[in-house]
Amino acid sequence: MTAGMTAPEWMHRQIASEQYDSWTDEQCAGIEIVDGMVVVSPSASKRHNRLARFLANALDEAEGVEWNADTGFDVRLQDVPLNNRRPDVVVYRADSIDEAPTRPQHVLLLVEVVSPGSETTERVVKLDQYARAGIPFHWRVEQAAGRVPIVHTYVLDAAVGAYRAGEVFTGLVKADVPYPVEVDLSGD
Repeated sequence: MTAGMTAPEWMHRQIASEQYDSWTDEQCAGIEIVDGMVVVSPSASKRHNRLARFLANALDEAEGVEWNADTGFDVRLQDVPLNNRRPDVVVYRADSIDEAPTRPQHVLLLVEVVSPGSETTERVVKLDQYARAGIPFHWRVEQAAGRVPIVHTYVLDAAVGAYRAGEVFTGLVKADVPYPVEVDLSGD
């Protein structure tokens, strides 16, 4: 923001789920809600979006009819205080496609692609939030220009409410959990 600009008033107070649900898609674009506060997300790079789309397509094609994989929508982790994230890829129950908001019980896997400036949020904060919400599987994709993406997989240990590190893939993802999927990210 420039010196003459001020942030809108709603960015300085907690947002309740009812208020957020009344906003338009345009108002919700590019933001997440963390502990009731609006967090503005920068636009993703083309490389980031391409990796997310490749993964979503591969995950969607690999599963069949029980699970869908998509990009670009909110997952409501909790209502009070409101925690609403927009993961890069969401694998969710196909029979919940018309339910809004998407809730943790609808979700099997969340994928986040790390971008410059989001490292701590993606590696620490979201990992903890997704585990506390009970999301069974989480993948984190590390990407850098000119390098092959690295995919870190995590499996929820429900007894302790935290993720255990799973397999790590460089370029070729050939995972067996949460279901068998293969996708080559080495060319992106």
